[in-house]
Amino acid sequence: MFAPSITPMTKRRRNPERTSNAGVAFIKKWEGLETKAYRDVAGVWTIGYGHTEGFRDGRFGPGDKIRPFEADMLLREDLKSREETVSELVAVALNQNEFDALVSFEFNTGGLRRSTALRRLNEDNRMGAADALTWWNKARIDDELVAVRGLTRRRAAEAMLFLKPIAAPGTKKAPHGRRFQGRAG
Repeated sequence: MFAPSITPMTKRRRNPERTSNAGVAFIKKWEGLETKAYRDVAGVWTIGYGHTEGFRDGRFGPGDKIRPFEADMLLREDLKSREETVSELVAVALNQNEFDALVSFEFNTGGLRRSTALRRLNEDNRMGAADALTWWNKARIDDELVAVRGLTRRRAAEAMLFLKPIAAPGTKKAPHGRRFQGRAG
């Protein structure tokens, strides 16, 4: 007797596609708002919230100024390509905090593709991936890689965000960071 093959329907877990508002606020905090063009610690011309592309394509130059709302627009535009990069490279399911942390990392370093963090994450080693994020704390200054305190702190914050659990619907945060089941209200 012929029995048709039945494959159970499984829901494919979709990864976030956009940085959350909290993720954007996280990036803004670490980048800081500079409305006048400046050179960062590595000598890269920057404006707004870490925007550098406009200097390479000629839209911005030394001495240029922008308004805060323009900085917001530039950041949102800049994040699109980083969100696409994270979505393209990551082969495992991500929660919103993991996605936001990786977008922040990619925005600041451009190094996700060649990172040990990505390799470990795609091996489903989240703790190892978070640890490897912290290794990217150096900048090239006078042709030498130097650990930068601000980058060390940012990478630690990204690792913490990456590992921060997302509360399931219908749960409340318990004292001391533990979670328990409960009714809303």
